[in-house]
Amino acid sequence: MTAPAHDTEISVVALYRFARIGAPGDLRRKLGALCCELGLRGTLLVAREGVNGTVAGTPEATRRLVAWLESEADLAGMEVKFSTASAMPFHRMKVRLKKEIVTMGVDDLDPARSVGTYVKPRDWNALISDPGTVVVDTRNAYEVALGTFAGAVDPGTSSFGEFPAWVDRNRNLLQGRKVAMFCTGGIRCEKATSYLRAIGIDEVFHLKGGILKYLEEMPEEGSLWRGECFVFDERVSVGHGLREGEATLCRACRRPLTARDRASPFYVEGVSCASCHEERTDDDRARYAERQRQVQLAAERGSAPHIGR
Repeated sequence: MTAPAHDTEISVVALYRFARIGAPGDLRRKLGALCCELGLRGTLLVAREGVNGTVAGTPEATRRLVAWLESEADLAGMEVKFSTASAMPFHRMKVRLKKEIVTMGVDDLDPARSVGTYVKPRDWNALISDPGTVVVDTRNAYEVALGTFAGAVDPGTSSFGEFPAWVDRNRNLLQGRKVAMFCTGGIRCEKATSYLRAIGIDEVFHLKGGILKYLEEMPEEGSLWRGECFVFDERVSVGHGLREGEATLCRACRRPLTARDRASPFYVEGVSCASCHEERTDDDRARYAERQRQVQLAAERGSAPHIGR
């Protein structure tokens, strides 16, 4: 998808590239200055293994950022996905220096050198419909609960760092079969395929561009996707055509909520949901309730403070 044509729209660009970055600190400083100049908001992560992030701004600003990154020799060929938002989905701009651009916690992996076979969205349905294929959702459990591909295995992880241990425990499920993995934008499953290849599981495939690219390109009537796709910004979720979804966010635990979740007697806006009600104390809930009251008062004054990520 290309960037929106009108500068009055909010353009959101998700991007990543695994590459060997010789001076990540220098790249971070340059990116910080550029994003400030362009008035962008969001988060970019820089590490020796590459760049990852999502930012938003005017269409011209997001186009200029992508063009600058593509002009850097090590970063040419980035995975880039544009979408739009009805309002600015981020509150500030952050460019962070990290050990990994997506944290798995496994040393010596090199996704820039060894990954699985990319599968384009138009070919994905045939692969995951093959009875000889095991389909694995590499995202976290709260993301999977909002939507996933029909027949996909949910590892039940709470962080990507738990994924290698899940693979090790379930190696019999994966060994000797075609393994098709997917994630939101392609970065986690790319690193996951690198891990599988490193431990000797070779027939590994992953969805190029991730769920977002699939939802952008695949007509809804031919889709094997079920539900909505969680995104890490104030839109909360998107559906086919990358249209904003109906999910909202529990401000107490940051989990996405469907209409059914919001019908729970444990759901109180800004305070709790069924998933976190028992995880929080009465003092916690009282504090969240006061925060929500302040947000509502500020909104009535037309100056609502952010309570975002």
